[in-house]
Amino acid sequence: MFDKILIANRGEIACRVMRTARRLGIRSVAVYSEADAGAMHVAMADEAFLIGPPPAAASYLNGAAILAAAKASGAEAIHPGYGFLSENAAFAEASAAAGIVFIGPPPAAIRAMGSKAEAKRLMEQAEVPLVPGYHGSGQSLAELQDAARRIGYPVLVKASAGGGGKGMRVVADPAALADAMAAARREAKTAFGDDTLLLERYLERPRHVEIQVFADGHGNAVYLFERDCSIQRRHQKVIEEAPAPGLADSVRRFMGEAAVAAARAVDYRGAGTVEFLYQDGQFFFIEMNTRLQVEHPVTELITGLDLVEWQLLVAAGRPLPLAQEQLTRHGHAFEVRLYAEDPAKDFLPAIGRLKHFRPPADSRHVRLDAGVREGDVVSVHYDPMIAKLIVWDDDRAAAVRRLRRALGDCELAGIATNLGFLSAVAEHPAFAAAEIDTGFIERHRAQLLPPPAPVPPLGLAFAALALLSWRGQEARRAAQSSADPHSPWHLTNGWRLNDDNRHDFHFVDGGERRPVVVHFRPDGWRLDLPDGPLTARHAQLDGSRLAAELNGERRSATVVRDGSQLTILHAGHVWQLTLDDPSLRSGADDDVDTRLAAPMPGTVVQVQVKAGQTVTRGQPLIVVEAMKMEHTIVAPADGTIAAVHFRTGDPVSEGQELLSFEAS
Repeated sequence: MFDKILIANRGEIACRVMRTARRLGIRSVAVYSEADAGAMHVAMADEAFLIGPPPAAASYLNGAAILAAAKASGAEAIHPGYGFLSENAAFAEASAAAGIVFIGPPPAAIRAMGSKAEAKRLMEQAEVPLVPGYHGSGQSLAELQDAARRIGYPVLVKASAGGGGKGMRVVADPAALADAMAAARREAKTAFGDDTLLLERYLERPRHVEIQVFADGHGNAVYLFERDCSIQRRHQKVIEEAPAPGLADSVRRFMGEAAVAAARAVDYRGAGTVEFLYQDGQFFFIEMNTRLQVEHPVTELITGLDLVEWQLLVAAGRPLPLAQEQLTRHGHAFEVRLYAEDPAKDFLPAIGRLKHFRPPADSRHVRLDAGVREGDVVSVHYDPMIAKLIVWDDDRAAAVRRLRRALGDCELAGIATNLGFLSAVAEHPAFAAAEIDTGFIERHRAQLLPPPAPVPPLGLAFAALALLSWRGQEARRAAQSSADPHSPWHLTNGWRLNDDNRHDFHFVDGGERRPVVVHFRPDGWRLDLPDGPLTARHAQLDGSRLAAELNGERRSATVVRDGSQLTILHAGHVWQLTLDDPSLRSGADDDVDTRLAAPMPGTVVQVQVKAGQTVTRGQPLIVVEAMKMEHTIVAPADGTIAAVHFRTGDPVSEGQELLSFEAS
């Protein structure tokens, strides 16, 4: 076994590999960019090396710098995690040439499966079922249009070298194929350096079922059961579970055997995942990921195995610890991906500081694989995943309950996240009934992504009582440090001459002002809320945790304050309020802003209009790529483009005006 390994990655996967390494007595070496100098994975490692500036291309994708760090540290092997260089055959070859073990499959297997087109040709030879499609070398528009006609619409346009939903478009109308191909090529070229495309028949309601495989250098290959990853948005997985619900045992076995056949077809070694689409009792190969998957923890929880440990054993030349007949599974597991993103804005990635982060306390049934801590910054440079929340129980129904409770107990504030959206999915009756497929989110969008609702009276009450408590704490601190600690000027009981003792708060909720008047009473307070009065007693604030008796019922919530911004976290709900300061308001509130700005830092990849052009509401104007995704800025109304401020390839900052727009 190795004495020291380098992890050529960052975030939660780097931390997760380090935990196994530490348990096995292996020293770990981290690499980091200038943006990650204070990151969690750097703090966890035994050693850490700076490898470049923030952009991934100059740091985590800089194979030469990573190999130099490995040599300088004396690491015997490199674990690539997932993403970055994990499926880069040239890096695997360079590692071997430097005398360093690459903890992954052979370069030939990476190359074979890295090209979706080549993988499909190999699987066809191995008699693994394929989705009808086109994976030829002809890449002209005419050739792909002809292939699409033969396959039949709707078709799925995919990047041959792709993954994670990048370079992927669903096309139902032949007239839209050219634009979809152009967008897919841009994304594929940016993300993978290869704009080759393939086409597949788009199945209407498939499930995404994948098989975890493992192979060693001694001729052994096994499958560690299956995972269902059907809950997706933008072709990216959101919730995964194991085992896949509702599959016949014969189908599970056939899929597992087909996955092992796929691995043997490329002389595979190490951990890999063979992905299938499943519909109406049939399954079809779509791709093989030649690395550890983001969702591997659900397999670990139902098998009791450590897949990173298996990776290390195989890379060190050991045989697989168990044969196929020795592998067993028990119970059911779910994984949800906690992202810094705004579901209400079409899942636009978010950046900023994680002001508050409290995971669930249940360590027996709940596991958290995190790559950030409270106070860390989610930056524009890397994937916005904050953590993975994984739960386990004896059966699926019990695991669903665990998932709902864990999401309700998880607290995140300071940045937009998908926590509330994940709770909505977990609470949906169709999810509980395992009525799932890759169209689940779109089909239930109205229930999962309802229009923003006003903060309820309970949230307003929590906000007002928390502010009262903070003001009381501040007053007590001021009194203790003053020359006259008993001065009445330190009181915060709302005393007024010839008037009721009260505090007036004004909150802004989604642009609407929501007043709350707190009247002091001998045994507590009466809160006048927009929807009526509420009585409160025995309010206690411990840090950011507030408990109070509201209308005779003991309730609690977490209230996080960041300047004038308040985040209230209660039973899985996340409510946002702004404390209104009249001195900051001006008559400018009524001005109409016709600026079209970048939603976040990124790069302009397409400009579709020019100055003086007349446009209609909803017309695409300019495309910005940020955080691995394209964001199309559209006309907010009919009007005219007064000016275009950027060209294709230009970098832009968050909030920077892209075009000047004049509404008709």
